[in-house]
Amino acid sequence: MTSMDRCILPDVVKPVNYHVSLFDLELGGSWVYKGIVKIDAQVTSSTKEIVLNSKEIKVQNAEIFGRDGTKLSKASDITYDKKSERVIFKFQEEVSPSDIVLSITFTGTMNSAMAGFYRSKYKSVVEPAGDTPNEDGFHYMLSTQFESCDARRAFPCFDEPNLKATFDFEIEVPKGQTALSNMPVKSERESSNPGLKVVSFERTPVMSTYLLAWAVGDFEYVEAMTERKYKGQSIPVRVYTTKGLKEQARFALECAHRTVDYFSEVFEIEYPLPKADLLAVHEFAMGAMENWGLVTYRTTAVLFDEGRSDARYKNRIAYVVAHELAHQWFGNLVTMDWWNELWLNEGFATWVGWLAVDRFYPEWNIWSQFVAEGVQQAFQLDSLRASHPIEVPVKNALEVDQIFDHISYLKGSSVIRMLSNHLGQETFLRGVAMYLKAHAYGKLSSNATTNDLWSALSKVSNQDINSFMDPWIRKIGFPVVNIKEESGQISIRQSRFLSTGDVKPEEDETTWWIPLGIKSCSKTEAINSRALVSKADTIQGVGQDSFYKINTDLSGFYRTNYPADRLSKLGQSLELLSTEDKIGLIGDAAALAMSGEGSTAALLALLEGFKMEKNYLVWSQIASSVASLRSVFAQNELVATGLKRFALELVSSVTEQFGWEFKPDEDYLTVQLRKLSIGMAGLAGDEKTITEAKRRFKLWANGKDMSAIHTNLRSAVFGIAISEGGRDEYESVKEEYLQTDSVDGKEISLAALGRTTDSELVKDYLDFVFSDKVAIQDVHSGAVSLAANSKVRHLLWEYMKNNWMAVETRLSANNVVFERFVRMGLSKFADYQIASDISSFFQGKDTSAYDRALVIVSDNIHTNARYKERDEKQVLEWLQTRKYV
Repeated sequence: MTSMDRCILPDVVKPVNYHVSLFDLELGGSWVYKGIVKIDAQVTSSTKEIVLNSKEIKVQNAEIFGRDGTKLSKASDITYDKKSERVIFKFQEEVSPSDIVLSITFTGTMNSAMAGFYRSKYKSVVEPAGDTPNEDGFHYMLSTQFESCDARRAFPCFDEPNLKATFDFEIEVPKGQTALSNMPVKSERESSNPGLKVVSFERTPVMSTYLLAWAVGDFEYVEAMTERKYKGQSIPVRVYTTKGLKEQARFALECAHRTVDYFSEVFEIEYPLPKADLLAVHEFAMGAMENWGLVTYRTTAVLFDEGRSDARYKNRIAYVVAHELAHQWFGNLVTMDWWNELWLNEGFATWVGWLAVDRFYPEWNIWSQFVAEGVQQAFQLDSLRASHPIEVPVKNALEVDQIFDHISYLKGSSVIRMLSNHLGQETFLRGVAMYLKAHAYGKLSSNATTNDLWSALSKVSNQDINSFMDPWIRKIGFPVVNIKEESGQISIRQSRFLSTGDVKPEEDETTWWIPLGIKSCSKTEAINSRALVSKADTIQGVGQDSFYKINTDLSGFYRTNYPADRLSKLGQSLELLSTEDKIGLIGDAAALAMSGEGSTAALLALLEGFKMEKNYLVWSQIASSVASLRSVFAQNELVATGLKRFALELVSSVTEQFGWEFKPDEDYLTVQLRKLSIGMAGLAGDEKTITEAKRRFKLWANGKDMSAIHTNLRSAVFGIAISEGGRDEYESVKEEYLQTDSVDGKEISLAALGRTTDSELVKDYLDFVFSDKVAIQDVHSGAVSLAANSKVRHLLWEYMKNNWMAVETRLSANNVVFERFVRMGLSKFADYQIASDISSFFQGKDTSAYDRALVIVSDNIHTNARYKERDEKQVLEWLQTRKYV
């Protein structure tokens, strides 16, 4: 797609610098503010009209001045195009090509939609400063979220990624509040308004509008200095929180200052700003946002309360901190040319985020986690017809919210991992450094493209990267490699993989470059580094008698379909497989069973061989595959009972071995396996586990022993207590959600509440989720939990239909949350009738915020329904033969 095909602003004016000044903030009531933005710009051709982006902003006046201060013209007409989010200024005098200053006075609103310049409510854990905004029993902080198209909600601007400029920012705030922005404070002066001050910030580097940020609040911080020197001195790295929470930011701080130094070394470019601030924001739609020099985070992605937070959140914080700091180079210093290359930002930041965590916490076995979580989730979405290429054409930037998905992030990073493994990590990172140096601040061209990255990597590796990576980036889907064994050799053939198993010839025209990574013989050495570059090939020296495995460590982004007896042999040779190999083997078998290219019987037989497995990350894949089977076949009572018993027998020895008690200094993966095995056993009906969970829950709920539920077991115990209990257990956990000051307590409690099987409580739960007692950011967590609960998920759909106006009103302020809720809430069904009902219900409605989500929902339901219809009888027979039923 060329720039001619894009819906972009007229190119008659190019911004050079913005001076944004905000004042008269009404901190309560209407929450309005006033602003003046002065834009130094270049007029490139004569015009009487200037068009900027603007949304929910009221412009009072627009004037043009020469750089010497001479007034040239005043807008005689100001109109708004709400659909394309633009403001049009018409001037009586024609403006000739020249350098101008466009001065705009406007008013805006600090909204509650987690987009633009917005307010977040919270319950303060200490007495806040007296001038902290408060209303209805809550205190408020203010912050921004501009990616992808919401800078225009805060001030009129040229809101496109390649229209870079520098920014000067100042804001009038109460004296007791702290103001932050991308750059350090330049000056503070007393305002003419009593009790207020005006805070001005240093000028930013050249950057895109979506990276500008500011925040105001009753903040405190923890600080560390980088060990590495930048221009002769260390850089301050700070994590800001509202007062009373800064000690929970210590772990994020430890990760952050080390990561800044690590990336400066890896990218061969020093961190480019004089400070690095991280800020915990109480209401946040995403996980985090990479604003240059002021990264904003959801609280659970940056705060960790030692002894009170689930250890899993420590893992998440380390990764999210690294991901966002990677963007300070990859995305901020070098920015994509247009939103179709979003993957350049997100795919790379995801991969290098994991790289940094692996560097600092090798004991977490991060790349196995990436294979179990990242790669498998990418496979799941990319195996649908509703998928899209990694680099997807974006005509209108307003469409881009829906491609912040597992393809851009997880398939993008999986493909980068595949390329890095092929070239060697050192060579790959050298190419990345070359790319960054060439395109810093948009030096060589306006901004960077995918081809620019391939050119740099081709140069350092002496390989034609574009030729073999192009299909991975620009074509939809991924391949399955089908293996056929012959005497002394194997025949391999690639074809596109679809979870429905019904690929049409016109959908199977791509030939992917596939690194085969063959492991062979008992030494498990990679004996063949060749790639499959045609539709089919033959590999000599690998055959029926000896051990072999394709795609070592699941380095390549493809499924492998072995003959049934080879799959069985691999299941008996687990000692020869790496953790990643095992995860891939199970994931492939489950996906191929669903598509019909493998069988569920073969998958179940393979899973039986993992009863003695001790690795948490392998178990996370086992648990995911079993949960998927139980979900698809949930409506057949006999099959559901058999699969429940199968799950219990599978996990029982692990549950028995790891027990309930945590030992001092126990490693992270052991802690996670204990939690997983207890949760899996309890939800599979293990009486011993249920009895113990109920006992501990009762002690905790009665207040007799608040330590009866270990902090790492809250999700498992709450979930078991709710699913096996009634209103008493439900109300206890609901109260915990409302009262907890534990940073992760709300997420854990809300997810557990969705385990109820009582229809009355489901109705109460959904009323609760859509009330203002639950933060909008958490609503999709409620949907995910209930959607996974096969006994009552249909009630979620009924509720949505019967209360659509309320659902839409609650969620429509933030499209990211709305899309996620629809996609995650409705994708688990396995019933053609429900798919039809969903399609009919949304007919004629404005679904522009989640139209892709609806296509994904339809694809998922039809895939599940088809699988159930095809395999239900076979699964029952297998379960009966093995005495599970």
